[in-house]
Amino acid sequence: MATYRDAGVDLDAADAVVDRIKAAVTRTWHEGVIGGFGGFAAGITIPTGYKNPVLMMSTDGVGTKAELARQTRRFDGLGWDLVAMCIDDLVAAGTRPIAMTDYVAVGRIDIDVVSTIVRSVAAACEQAGVALLGGETAEHPGVMDADAFDLAGAALGVVEADAVIDGSAIRPGDVVIGIESPNLRSNGFSFVRMLLKQSDAFARDFADPDGDTAATLLEPSVLYTPAVLALLETVDVHGLAHVTGGGLPGNLPRILPDGCGTTIDTSTWTPPPMFTALGDMSGADRAELFRTFNMGIGFAVMVPSNQAAEAVGVIETAGRSAAVIGHIEARSGVRLA
Repeated sequence: MATYRDAGVDLDAADAVVDRIKAAVTRTWHEGVIGGFGGFAAGITIPTGYKNPVLMMSTDGVGTKAELARQTRRFDGLGWDLVAMCIDDLVAAGTRPIAMTDYVAVGRIDIDVVSTIVRSVAAACEQAGVALLGGETAEHPGVMDADAFDLAGAALGVVEADAVIDGSAIRPGDVVIGIESPNLRSNGFSFVRMLLKQSDAFARDFADPDGDTAATLLEPSVLYTPAVLALLETVDVHGLAHVTGGGLPGNLPRILPDGCGTTIDTSTWTPPPMFTALGDMSGADRAELFRTFNMGIGFAVMVPSNQAAEAVGVIETAGRSAAVIGHIEARSGVRLA
């Protein structure tokens, strides 16, 4: 008699994953969560105190960083990457993230791997005060290699209707504050993987279990949401940009209104060494590197110039380094100086 397991779908393994992740997932819950663990759906009440709340959503994944994690068996940072990509997009609209779901697609369920990934999602959600309401683990036999996987998620947040930040308040004379990124976060890894194929020395360093190359590349993303939420309660924020794929030149224009541009002074911070190493290996010019990677700035904040010092102080009190890296000008475009 043929079985579902014969076709490559192991329901017992899926149940084992559910048992392993239950404690971590439910630790992210609070009294506003509606529904039980393992149900068909779950919900969350809108926090009290909002007069005209708007619900905002974002969805994202970890990209091909997952492939490097597969190669090195380093899975416990990927959940932080996923949560950062989703909730830091939300907070860029002035939104408080309140809930999230995740989706893990695999060729074959490895109980240890899937459990590690989902528990890391839950850990990041717990730190950010976001309820992980549920998720899905989907086995794709014959479609994906047995040890292949992909990771994606969606996040939900709430904001007052008149407090949505869309960049329309940005004015010439505002300053651009950059919040440091100690690593690549979850962007540019297709470029990294290309270099691993082209450079034997880089590939050897990456494969060396006693080296730090793999650990540096797979270091988890920091969460900017706590610092930005603190900022929103303190200063007059005119614009916010999550610096992901496309870097500063690709993401700042998404928030700049017509007639406003900026010059970014790249001497105001020092990119982490890995960015320099990737540039040296690839021969890519400065413009290409800034379009591919965050280059050490993972989030940008636009505030009035007379509130710049206070804003930097709030960010640093929240545990992130920050500095004024540019000014808003009465012209279009982003220029790197």
